[in-house]
Amino acid sequence: MTEVPSGWRRVTLGEVAETALGKMLDKGKAKGYPHVPYLRNVNVQWGRIDTDDMLTMELADDERDRFGVLPGDLLVCEGGEVGRAAIWTHDGGYIAYQKALHRVRPGDNVDARFLRYMLEYSARAGVLAPLTTGSTIAHLPQQNLRKIPFLLPPLPEQERIVEVLEDYLSRLDAGVDYLNAARRRCALYEDATIMRALGSTESRQDGVEQIINGHLPALAEGWSWQTLREVADVVGGVTKDAKKQSDPSYIEVPYLRVANVQRARLDLENVTTLRVPPAKVEALRLLKGDVLMNEGGDRDKLARGWVWDGQIEECIHQNHVFRARPRDNMRSEWLAWCANTYGARWAQRHGKQSVNLASISLKVIKTMPIPVPPLPEQDERLAQIHEAVSQSRRLIGEVEIGLARADRLRRSLLTAAFSGRLTGAAFAVERVEEIAADIVEAEAPEGVLV
Repeated sequence: MTEVPSGWRRVTLGEVAETALGKMLDKGKAKGYPHVPYLRNVNVQWGRIDTDDMLTMELADDERDRFGVLPGDLLVCEGGEVGRAAIWTHDGGYIAYQKALHRVRPGDNVDARFLRYMLEYSARAGVLAPLTTGSTIAHLPQQNLRKIPFLLPPLPEQERIVEVLEDYLSRLDAGVDYLNAARRRCALYEDATIMRALGSTESRQDGVEQIINGHLPALAEGWSWQTLREVADVVGGVTKDAKKQSDPSYIEVPYLRVANVQRARLDLENVTTLRVPPAKVEALRLLKGDVLMNEGGDRDKLARGWVWDGQIEECIHQNHVFRARPRDNMRSEWLAWCANTYGARWAQRHGKQSVNLASISLKVIKTMPIPVPPLPEQDERLAQIHEAVSQSRRLIGEVEIGLARADRLRRSLLTAAFSGRLTGAAFAVERVEEIAADIVEAEAPEGVLV
């Protein structure tokens, strides 16, 4: 058990703050009460409240005090990412909050900012997990919110600790913002390079829109527009017949699902099997060089996919995954990159949307336009794509390492603050980086360079 620094005490949130759940929304008939703006779970992020998307609800006059939010109140998410918290700082009129949020009003000698960081530490350190309920979506009931344990220093020390945290974390956040911007720039560079390689006219936004709308722009000399059916043999996959899985004449084979077919890669960590007639295996067996493209799922996933390299023997594909087998005038990767870039947007425009899922039919996807240059030029431009993707992925890998290190540093600073190691005293403030580094090294898995 963590040693309690002098002047600190062990408390629970309910002992030092007033807590309350928000208003349950009434979906029944309107009662004619005044409409007021209110905060939802989605409005409350870590350390900030997003007021760009505010809704209103009816609220009786005698409920305004009970469900109102005042400047300095701490709002805490009850469900989803439980514990996510931010302080309401606006003073521009009345605002309420719904039942998906807890309102925490600190008592005397308790700094709301200290509680906000305490909740982030508790969420990261696993303190909240045993207090949550629910099997699919986590919830933090009010009685359990009040049980959250932590060490509470005197108010002046709380304020000093918050100042130290905000100084270091603000700089860390700025670094994270820079790294995220760098990751976005890498992705944009990769996409732009691929689009240029696939044909100069397609690199422009207006060119992409022309393709999507069926007005194919001019191509370079020696190139031509062809449909997917003209450059590849395209077939749908097998539909699982649950009733015949015990048929002795059926044979068991691995098969690819939508989850296995990602943009520009195949995820083969979890490949399942099913039993199908031998004739289906012969018809749908994947061959090296086949291009897999998704038929259904989320709308932005249509037509995404990649090239099969023969990783699993006797593998087939389900009915929600198309197989395109390129003809002699088409490189597999060229076709895959076409499908993953403007082809995916073309499929979104020409697919169908049901309540939950989007899909595109075999008949329609066969009409996808494909720019076809001579094979030597396909090879030359694919080499350019490989070089650009390699550089982009290497840089993104470096960014991911930086983001992981920033996350460890943030967790370590919070651990130091709420375990009593960052006491707020002058000597501890001067040693904050050393303290955080010690925690990072202590928490790192064996063999990980920190």
